[in-house]
Amino acid sequence: MKKSLIYKAFLVPTVLLSMQSCFVAKDYSQPTAEVVQEEYFRTDKLPQDSLSMAEISWREMFTDRFLTEHIETALDNNIDIRVALQQIEASQAYLRQAKAAYLPSLTGNVSAAHFELPANSGTNFPVSSVQQFEISADLAWEADIWGKIRSSEKAQQARYLQSVAAHKAVKTELIANVASLYYQLLALDEQRQITLRTIINRQSSLETIKALKQAGNVTEVGVKQTEAQLYRAQAVMIDLKNEIRLLENAFSILLGEAPHAINRTELKAQNINAPLKTGVPLQLLRNRPDVLAAEYNLINAFQLTNVARSKFYPSLRVNASAGFQSLELKNLLDPDAFLASIIGSLSQPILNRRQIKTEYEVSQAEQEIAFLQFRKAILTASREVSDALYNYEAAVEKMQVKTNEFEAYDLATSYSEELLNNGFANYLEVLTARENALNAQLELVWIRYNELNAMVNLYEALGGGWQ
Repeated sequence: MKKSLIYKAFLVPTVLLSMQSCFVAKDYSQPTAEVVQEEYFRTDKLPQDSLSMAEISWREMFTDRFLTEHIETALDNNIDIRVALQQIEASQAYLRQAKAAYLPSLTGNVSAAHFELPANSGTNFPVSSVQQFEISADLAWEADIWGKIRSSEKAQQARYLQSVAAHKAVKTELIANVASLYYQLLALDEQRQITLRTIINRQSSLETIKALKQAGNVTEVGVKQTEAQLYRAQAVMIDLKNEIRLLENAFSILLGEAPHAINRTELKAQNINAPLKTGVPLQLLRNRPDVLAAEYNLINAFQLTNVARSKFYPSLRVNASAGFQSLELKNLLDPDAFLASIIGSLSQPILNRRQIKTEYEVSQAEQEIAFLQFRKAILTASREVSDALYNYEAAVEKMQVKTNEFEAYDLATSYSEELLNNGFANYLEVLTARENALNAQLELVWIRYNELNAMVNLYEALGGGWQ
């Protein structure tokens, strides 16, 4: 009899397990054709081939030694990176739990009970109390004939991969932010040097204007206008120093450190030699970690819809129990005290206050939301690539125009100062030329930053940095 019971315990799960091949959940297929189209990528002016600059390591992309050191520090210490790593750990734990759902659950029980019998019970028991001892194990297993467990596992696997992709997205964004802030610091340093030279020159010009006033060539108005220009340059210097300190504080937070001064080189030493190639749209789908995360979110929602659908169908479960039970502790492990049972059950929800239907409808809505978010991620990616390309192109063109503008203002300043010294020009012409030359020079520095920043933004938009 015991052999027959053991045989049934193995036979029932085997039969139910073999039924799983007859009923499967729907399989996911990538909706690439619905969300990725060539016209999303306004890159017709640039070459496209199988090579994307996103595949270039950030160590090759950025060659400044201080910048690479800062990026490494940020990747090690940044709070967002560490949070993303912990999210990976959590999702991995859920994935391991989902994989274990195929296995039966086993529970061990040890119990001792004491019963006091009432004196007026009307029975003829020779004793007034009874003890009962039991040691047993309960096994429960559910057959995955509708693919519910398999879909749950795939959903958790997608969630895990989404957390990995999210970590890559944080890494890509962090590298881009560090590079962008670094170049911005260099630009502010360059503007500070220009402003410092301007202050020195205007102090010298003030002495010259005062001498010209004593000679009767200019009035007191000219002196005060020159003083005002000097004060304006000094105010610009104060603003630049403050901006640099604030930017250093923000940079330090990216590094996961308390605010401190940032080691850096000079703007003129920066050069990004990466090939300006965007790759093809499908590569963008593969390289952009945020796009990958959005698709894994869609896969997760799709599989959870499978899980919700499977709940409309019966659940097949096997429950088995075996152990020893005795009224005396000394006889607990006696062979005659052995007891066992095995139960196969089929349960079908009939009335459950619409819970299953609601869960299914909600899962369908969440799947559609995930699809729309996936499509939005693609559209956002295409826009960011296009924006970065146009910004870079505009910065290159504007650099030449502004260079010509500065050279013209610089010559005008020199000519007007020479004419003023010889009494052939009005001091207002000199003041205007100086102010225009300073503004043009400061703008040139910022245009150079925009050029570098556009390359950084393109690198990020293509999903570079996490490799």
